Amino acid sequence: MEQKKKNVALSSVFASLLLTLLKLAVGLITGSIGILSEAAHSGLDLVAASITYWAVRVSHKPADQIHPYGHGKFENISALAETFLLFLTCGWIIYEALKRLTTGKVEIEIAWYSFAVMIISIIIDYSRSRSLNKIAKESNSQALEADALHFSSDIYSSLVVIAGLVFVILGVKGADAFAAIGVALFVLFISYKLGRRTIDVLVDTAPKGLTEKVKDIVLKTEGVVQIDRIRLRPSGPSYFIDMIIGISRKIPLETMNKITKNIETNVQKEIQGADVVVHIKPLTLKDETIVEQIQIMAVNQSLSVHDVSVQTIDDKKFVSFDLEVNSKLSLEKAHKEADSLEKIIKRELGENIEVNAHIEPLEPVTISGAPLSDLQMQLILKILDEIKREIKSINNIHDVSGREVKKKLFITLHCELDKKIPLEDAHNVSTRIEYLMKEKLPNVERTIVHAEPGYP
Repeated sequence: MEQKKKNVALSSVFASLLLTLLKLAVGLITGSIGILSEAAHSGLDLVAASITYWAVRVSHKPADQIHPYGHGKFENISALAETFLLFLTCGWIIYEALKRLTTGKVEIEIAWYSFAVMIISIIIDYSRSRSLNKIAKESNSQALEADALHFSSDIYSSLVVIAGLVFVILGVKGADAFAAIGVALFVLFISYKLGRRTIDVLVDTAPKGLTEKVKDIVLKTEGVVQIDRIRLRPSGPSYFIDMIIGISRKIPLETMNKITKNIETNVQKEIQGADVVVHIKPLTLKDETIVEQIQIMAVNQSLSVHDVSVQTIDDKKFVSFDLEVNSKLSLEKAHKEADSLEKIIKRELGENIEVNAHIEPLEPVTISGAPLSDLQMQLILKILDEIKREIKSINNIHDVSGREVKKKLFITLHCELDKKIPLEDAHNVSTRIEYLMKEKLPNVERTIVHAEPGYP
């Protein structure tokens, strides 16, 4: 695409040069100010096309320390320069036309080549405007779009000049000068529209409707609760978009990252050249339970809690949980962490709450263990067989494994229960197994029970 832009811009330079020389020669020979005004217009197109070619080459340079947002706005600067030159040329054309109308000195020679040069101009202008417009749309280039606008405006102004020459042949006095004024006014109108758009880009005015389009795309992305802010600034063919979105604070960090990636992908699919930056604002939603709020508060303090229990008596709440703390800490430091978390919970949930934390040591590193001996496994399987007979709701116990760490046993097993049993009852069975294993084999440190539905 970069090479296409360079090629079409360079071909426009040569086309403008050819038209300028042809119109200038015919205008000087015939004395037609309409054709001379067109020559000036084409001369301006030559300057504009040269600026566009330079801007297209520079705008594709990658971002650097001096230009962290890239070089895209060089295209917009070139469009502004083209607009300024257009205004100057139009002023000169109107001045010369009015001078001829007031002095009455009109010496025009009408020849076949007067019409021929204008028809050739229309054909070349039509071809160039189509090519430029095509690449401008594909690359979202304002510089090429401005160049295309120049060539397309030349088509209409050439038609005005031809009409003026026809009226001269018919004997209408001053028709050529009026044609020149018509060309100038038309070009001024086109220049004004182009200049306004260019200035809008240079002062970071967001294109009309684009912010709303981005909002619609973002709100349709799964996981997004609200949009706090969207800022959009165009730069050449690119759009730099940054936003702050609200996401439930319950969502894991990896999922948050996935949501931001989805937003970037969805916006870039719809808006060509979009560079998207997403900032996340965690939100407390109304559907958060007290247990979830406590778990989030713990995570925010780099702590971990489990077995959170909440009871309500009258208007007072009683909260208890197991707090995992680095086993290398002293009791004093561990208690400070627990006390700090309890204060945060009371501040967030209200003072009419009683909080009790059970501190559990958490090993910060992986501990080496050893597999159980055959004798140990036989004993464990025997105990589990006894537990199965004692708890009637157990269908089967399988995939039993274990390891020994610092003379303590860690056991894992799968326990099949009725698939329609309530989850709370299944949890109670798991807890009962853990308790009985500890009771029957005191050196068991922990038993992990994986409850699963049994099938007939």
